[in-house]
Amino acid sequence: MGFTDLVSDAGLTLLNNWVKTRSYIVGYTPSQADVKVFQQLKNIPAPETYPYAWRWYNHILTFESEFSSLPGDPTKEYTAYGPESAELTVNPAKAPEAAAEDDDDEVDLFGSDDEEEDAEAERIKAERLAEYNKKKAGKVKPAAKSIVTLDIKPWDDETNMDELTANVLAIEKDGLVWGAHKLQAVGFGIKKLQINLVVEDEKVSLDELQQQIEEDEDHVQSTDVVAMQKL
Repeated sequence: MGFTDLVSDAGLTLLNNWVKTRSYIVGYTPSQADVKVFQQLKNIPAPETYPYAWRWYNHILTFESEFSSLPGDPTKEYTAYGPESAELTVNPAKAPEAAAEDDDDEVDLFGSDDEEEDAEAERIKAERLAEYNKKKAGKVKPAAKSIVTLDIKPWDDETNMDELTANVLAIEKDGLVWGAHKLQAVGFGIKKLQINLVVEDEKVSLDELQQQIEEDEDHVQSTDVVAMQKL
């Protein structure tokens, strides 16, 4: 089946459900699969409606400058990726009759003959878990990051929004990556700037960043954090 429509609500819902338990479209690292699906999205997924797709979108956005070097086949279409029909329903609820049958099948009147095998399996499992924890302990943890959606409101309808946007994007900080942005109508001809960004939590203070943006008193009236999620 794959992804066939990433513009409609149905297509975005499918994507949202797909990345609910996945960091990437395919595998455990960013690839051309993420690039192809990312490029088919015409707008940023709404965080209140598609939170997992919003998180995935902003995470992939941080690799935008590396798109051409990511692994995978760049000639494949985005429709080559995504869930198969069998994967659309995960862990479906059992019907009462089926559940009853399963319970009957699982009754063992004479006890298990596999106790030795179970003990060996548990021993192997414990050894693998210990080895995994040892490797994990030796790894350096990646920096904690947050994805943020910020609203930046102008004074009135005469505010030059191009200048406001340019001033915001001109702010550079170690640990700050600006993402996609757009102008949204507020009313009475006034538009606000909504912009996504990724910050390293230990390096960038959102309060200080907002204060720095609001120092542009000729253009900016106020700023608000609309959504925030840890990566």
